[in-house]
Amino acid sequence: MHSFSPSLPISRALVAGLSLLLLTGCDKQKATGPMLVYTGPLMETTNVRTLVSDSAKLKFELTAPLEQQFENGDVIYPKGMLVTFYSADGKKRIINTLAANYGKSDKGKNMYIMRGKVRVINVEEQKKMFTEELFFDKTKQLIFTDSAMEVKVETPTEILTGHGLRAKQNLNPYRIFSPSGIIDKVGAGL
Repeated sequence: MHSFSPSLPISRALVAGLSLLLLTGCDKQKATGPMLVYTGPLMETTNVRTLVSDSAKLKFELTAPLEQQFENGDVIYPKGMLVTFYSADGKKRIINTLAANYGKSDKGKNMYIMRGKVRVINVEEQKKMFTEELFFDKTKQLIFTDSAMEVKVETPTEILTGHGLRAKQNLNPYRIFSPSGIIDKVGAGL
């Protein structure tokens, strides 16, 4: 004997009809308020080590605990960065370093912007430069600060202070725009 259940086809039809209503209802519904746009990093990488070479010779190495890459091509190093420059002969001899508590690679300007306890050290000549904000033009291989930015340069024989600096990336030569003090270490008995 076959049993006849009229409720089965009706329930399938009811479920299909309700599903259709829900789907069409979603299409007609408009969002209220402004559309939110994500502006955060597209990718984060920890313990970064980037090697930059030219003609199979290592030019410089960038290391950072955290790297954040953004849609416009800019890269931020919110926990600091260290750039180590090597000799042109390819022997991996360290020429100088740039270090800061924060860094940004501006893709449009092809420049690094470094902030917070910025240090430039020329290893070979034992020159050190300290400031709070520094720009490094990668194309021209120049470092510079704003003309109002305080800078301090230490060499084996003197300490120079002032405002504003422009130099080759290895601090040789360098120019302080508004010098305010020179201390001769030899004469001062340091």
